[in-house]
Amino acid sequence: MDITQPLPLLGGLSPAQFMRRHWQKKPLLVRQAVPGMTSPIDRAALFALAARDEVESRLIRQTDAGWTLQHGPLARRALPVLNRPGWTMLVQGVDQHHDGVHALLQQFRFLPDARLDDLMISYASDTGGVGPHFDSYDVFLLQAQGRRRWSIGKQRDLQLEPDVPLKILSHFEPTQTFVLEAGDMLYLPPRYAHDGVAVGDDCITFSIGLRSPATGEMGADLLSRMAQAHAESLADAGSAALARYRDPGQPALSAPAEIPAALQDFARQAVEKALRDADLVDRALGESLTEPKANIFFDGSVDRGAGAGQGVVLDRRTRMLYDARHLYINGESFRAGGRDARLMRRLADQRALDARDLIGASEAALELLDDWRDAGWLHAR
Repeated sequence: MDITQPLPLLGGLSPAQFMRRHWQKKPLLVRQAVPGMTSPIDRAALFALAARDEVESRLIRQTDAGWTLQHGPLARRALPVLNRPGWTMLVQGVDQHHDGVHALLQQFRFLPDARLDDLMISYASDTGGVGPHFDSYDVFLLQAQGRRRWSIGKQRDLQLEPDVPLKILSHFEPTQTFVLEAGDMLYLPPRYAHDGVAVGDDCITFSIGLRSPATGEMGADLLSRMAQAHAESLADAGSAALARYRDPGQPALSAPAEIPAALQDFARQAVEKALRDADLVDRALGESLTEPKANIFFDGSVDRGAGAGQGVVLDRRTRMLYDARHLYINGESFRAGGRDARLMRRLADQRALDARDLIGASEAALELLDDWRDAGWLHAR
């Protein structure tokens, strides 16, 4: 993608201009971001997805008695009649289950793949919505079908309604209101309060959400991964690398339950040594960012019989990233350098390679691609 070229998706701004002027700074309303927009997934297909066990879905209803929330799978008979007002169905990660939706999400790859999360679809009847709320991450709200009225405001009071199954703001004070029609899009930075209400039936909104891990959440995950990798590396290194705690100067104690300060120092030094290993930290991060979600499964039988001389394309569910020294794919890391590394980075960026791209690839690289094909992570092109 040429990040200097203006895009209709960004209202005539180039990706570079959008990132400088709006990203995590201020909202952007784009009329006809996708000109002549037609939803790549129809209502029947979306309802069928919501009924599947491996797809995350929710049904939200607002009545005179208040808000209700029901988690999926949602069989068609569990949904209200289409013309009953005030209900919304949310289907998460539709890009991982539908080729057309996955293709649409690729238009947002001027952002780091490490930050793109997934594409959620909201289907709502007239007046349906999820109440005024804020997200802790950036979001692009693309109207795919029907109309939705968005009210937004950058407010300080983020207090939530008590005893409600949704995170709804108690004192929402909108400063702007827009009605979006098919093809229109609204970008909102993190923590920008917003409330979307369907105007008429058959309202379909695509929500492109970004990953924004919390410090504690990411720290805990990385430490767990690093501990396992560090233990494995020590085991491979043999006993010479296992410096053990020694205390030849330890005196006799009258309070034996107290932990010796020297042992505490030894423990701190062991942890600090592991944290100083930049390679270990980088690998843990890359593996974490590409780890498939718990509901994602790959089918390795799709390309049985596929032979040599073909190109490859990543499965839509595959997450692949890289840094200066490693490749990361679906929670695994590989050391890479030279021509093979350039080839694999091209695969990660373009999500596909032609047969001519593979000419000259090493035997090890081709074997790795074969392994990934057998696992269902990529397919013959």
